[in-house]
Amino acid sequence: MVKVLQKGEKVLKETAKEVPLEEISSAKIGNIILQLKDVLENTEDAIALAGPQIGESLRIFVVSKRIFEEDSDNDYRARDLIFINPKIIKQSKEKQWLEEGCLSVRDFYGKVQRCKKVTIRAFDENGKIFSFGASGLLAQVFQHEIDHLNGILFDSKAKNIRKESLAGNKKNPSVI
Repeated sequence: MVKVLQKGEKVLKETAKEVPLEEISSAKIGNIILQLKDVLENTEDAIALAGPQIGESLRIFVVSKRIFEEDSDNDYRARDLIFINPKIIKQSKEKQWLEEGCLSVRDFYGKVQRCKKVTIRAFDENGKIFSFGASGLLAQVFQHEIDHLNGILFDSKAKNIRKESLAGNKKNPSVI
């Protein structure tokens, strides 16, 4: 399994590059997606991961199917969702302060102000463009991951940051 990079790594501060459309279905991009999925599958509290977090400065993120487990009516619960070259195309004016953690700022949590609803447009792993609207946790995840693609870590936006180990403590939120 590849290592999740931690705060201080240069790639985490860079704006990730768009994936050229002709490369979306390439072996290189497929391998990056597999690495992202592998980390998510093998990290119990992880629900999403972006390319820069594994050292790949490309505009790709994956949302774990784990996020949908409690929503039995959701058609997406059986698979991870892949977003390539995502852009927020719509967001609510209404915002809220939400508890957040990050795999690249391990064991730190804080409150981040996020839009309640967002819609993003992206390409899937086959190069097909799609739009996806979300509210609640999924909207928060989209915003967090797009921040990663723009070289922004959550702790630069957060207030009331605290260090807290997850070991044996299930009250903390999943890390994004």
